[in-house]
Amino acid sequence: MERIYIGMGSNLADPAEQLRSAVEALARLPQTELVGVSGFYQSDSLLPGQPRYTNAVAALDSRLAPLELLDALQAIENGQGRQRLERWGPRTLDLDIVLFGDRLIDEPRLKVPHYHLQERAFVLYPLAELAPADLRLADGRTLAELLAACPFVGLERLPAA
Repeated sequence: MERIYIGMGSNLADPAEQLRSAVEALARLPQTELVGVSGFYQSDSLLPGQPRYTNAVAALDSRLAPLELLDALQAIENGQGRQRLERWGPRTLDLDIVLFGDRLIDEPRLKVPHYHLQERAFVLYPLAELAPADLRLADGRTLAELLAACPFVGLERLPAA
């Protein structure tokens, strides 16, 4: 089993409920155990004019291969009405493999650690709720270093539902 962190985001069709449904779907994945889920956070969209996002991170222990897991995540997205009409567009659900054990993955369909991770407070702060304080990414960076360089700006931690 490998520890895998999944970034989750939604800004359409009751985003908090989209994330709760995604967590339930993650818990049903084969050869996988849902280990934990961060709190939910709201943040502005990276592109102007879109509704605010609700984000969280889930921790999984899984025996699935990276591309098998990616396919399963995309099936969950599609099952919750995800339409890929424009890059960075609004979405019912976005599930990204942020970290996959201690692997560096550079495939056409999958880059891990997730690209732009270091710039995404809406991923780093929920990740910090689940990951060990001394977590070192496969590329040598530590989570503490990433957090120090990415301030908690524009985020709002939502009360537990």
